[in-house]
Amino acid sequence: MAKTVFSAALLGCAALALAACNASKNDSISGGGALDDAEKASEALLKTGGNGDNWAGIGYSYDEQRFSPLTDINDKNVGQLGIAWFADLDDARGQEATPVVVDGVLYVSHAWSKVDAWDAATGKKLWSFDPKVPGDRAVSACCDVVNRGVAVWGDKLFVGTLDGRLIALDRKTGKELWSTQTFDTSKPYTITGAPRVVKDMVLIGNGGAEFGVRGYVTAYDADTGKERWRFYTAPNPTKAKDGAASDDIFASKGNATWSDKGEWKVSGGGGTVWDAIVYDKDLDQIYLGVGNGNPWNHGERSNGEGDNWFLSSVVALDANTGKYKWHYQETPGESWDYTATQPIILAEQAVDGKPTKVLYHAPKNGFFFTIDRTSGKLIDAKPYVDGINWATGYDLATGRPIENPEARFYKTGKPFIAIPGALGAHNWHPMSYNPATGLVYIPAQQIPQGYLQDMDELDKRKVLGFNVGTSLNKTMLPDDAKAFRAAVAATTGRLVAFDPRTGKVAWGVDYPAAWNGGTMTTAGNLVFQGTSTGRFRAYAADTGKQLLDLDMQSGIVSAPSTFRVGGVQYVAFQTGKGGAFPLVAGVAGGVTRKLPNLPRLVVLKLGGTVKLPAPPATTTLAWNPPPQFGTPEQVASGKAHFGRYCQVCHGDSAIGNGFTPDLRVSGTLTNADAWKSVILDGALKDRGMVSFARVLTPADAEAIRAYVIDRSNWTKANLPDATAPVGR
Repeated sequence: MAKTVFSAALLGCAALALAACNASKNDSISGGGALDDAEKASEALLKTGGNGDNWAGIGYSYDEQRFSPLTDINDKNVGQLGIAWFADLDDARGQEATPVVVDGVLYVSHAWSKVDAWDAATGKKLWSFDPKVPGDRAVSACCDVVNRGVAVWGDKLFVGTLDGRLIALDRKTGKELWSTQTFDTSKPYTITGAPRVVKDMVLIGNGGAEFGVRGYVTAYDADTGKERWRFYTAPNPTKAKDGAASDDIFASKGNATWSDKGEWKVSGGGGTVWDAIVYDKDLDQIYLGVGNGNPWNHGERSNGEGDNWFLSSVVALDANTGKYKWHYQETPGESWDYTATQPIILAEQAVDGKPTKVLYHAPKNGFFFTIDRTSGKLIDAKPYVDGINWATGYDLATGRPIENPEARFYKTGKPFIAIPGALGAHNWHPMSYNPATGLVYIPAQQIPQGYLQDMDELDKRKVLGFNVGTSLNKTMLPDDAKAFRAAVAATTGRLVAFDPRTGKVAWGVDYPAAWNGGTMTTAGNLVFQGTSTGRFRAYAADTGKQLLDLDMQSGIVSAPSTFRVGGVQYVAFQTGKGGAFPLVAGVAGGVTRKLPNLPRLVVLKLGGTVKLPAPPATTTLAWNPPPQFGTPEQVASGKAHFGRYCQVCHGDSAIGNGFTPDLRVSGTLTNADAWKSVILDGALKDRGMVSFARVLTPADAEAIRAYVIDRSNWTKANLPDATAPVGR
């Protein structure tokens, strides 16, 4: 286990210095200045969660348990839920945010970092804010143009934008108060996660590790937007100091865990904190869930040497200074995109008969971790899904995984089909914890993935596209109808009720497809979850018995929240399929491919009678593939380039999922000039499809067109039902 405790003496000096600098402002527990009454109210809500009338943070409270004490809706009457009101949203891309509700006003972000405020009981729109993110920023977003939520603090609301701005809004009017650019826009960073507000500071991380950046988290003054501290989660490529809170730990121990050889010195190493940032009010420390390395391949990234702090780790920081306290690395020397950015839950659990402050974590790698949050010591690590093959378990004495040697594909030189794959046994979709049952409710999934060291020049680092250090084009599905059907059968979802006390699954619900929504649980003995097949469901929290099943017409990936206004309890969530899996899945999307993509905000209450409009008529796209052209060598070249640059947005084998264009029926496919205008000239850059002229020649673009025509003809001839193009 990689765990180090920062020197108490140095921490003390740093704390004294900070206190001296801010003596005139530190007349409250705030990190910046005295809190006004509205800020005090926000802090009180975030500390305790209150009585359930509000849902003040995306995880409900600082503990991020996503547990509400409300019981008005319960396991006896939940079947009476109906729609109180709904609102259509304007961008049919992934909708991943949990609605935040304070004082009867519902705030929600959606695609392209837009924010709306609504009267939570009536559905009257109060204001809208559009940060006008440039469409061409989408090329730097690995996993759709999504946003996972806002933070409320006093009279302000904070949102991070895809192009890297942290923006403070007046939460009553939606007027912009200040804006801070948090990263270098010349590099492929993005923000998709929700800010957190702690001690009058706004904390935000970033994404972009697939392309090649260096991760960090920054705390900004909530009143002014000025930087207060920054912690880097990967070392300076020169191993020099940055003048940041992370300097001492990298200089003393962290730098030594990265080889002096390896591509990380060019790429930045990755380690972005694109989602999980949690405040521990009891211990006054911050936990960061840190992402994957760049490239993924440890052999390429760090010459196969060193654990590479702080990739795939939970890192604890002093909340006031950002200084390092401890960390636990869940996947040392990670090579499979096994991020630790998944949601972190704070709780208390008896350990060896003693009440212990713990954190619960179910990252991509398939193991559920219980960690002592005082010391960072691993308490337990048990699988929460079946079939894990990269490791057989964890050595609790060392805290390290017991790896399958075959998983290190860069050492064996052989392909390795990993379970879980890069999309994880659990991705960003929020899990929840019910103190009454002691269970954690995880939106789990099985999505295998192949890894291959056998790279050619095309797989090497480029200025556009994923740079992961494995072959993307050689791991696409072969021309075998059985293989396509097997991919659908192997890709499934599951709601897992995990008991951390026993290290076992208490109950589970199987789903026919992956990428199901986040969960929320209540004192009414309920667990709520939307599904990728368009259902919104409630289960008994103790037994898993299904108690509600509503047709929402479109896939759901977001997590719900619940609140009470005027004595009435409501449940709110967003619909709209999107994110990484639908972009890349191709045929593995299964039944979810046929669902329309309807971006909506939906609010339920007992006895709600509002009806959704009839779903749009199924769009049957004309599927008339052009005649094949080009030599077999040209088609093969097109396949390689498609795998390298195109499949992460347009699907394996060019099979679309209904929210980005299915290229097999593109209107440009029959016209070389029109195709070139999109691929090389950037005709659709404002819609996210930038020019790839920096990495593709006209001959390459024409070869890709030949390959897509080949895919259109082959899939229509061999798998017309499973792969039929669907409308957006």
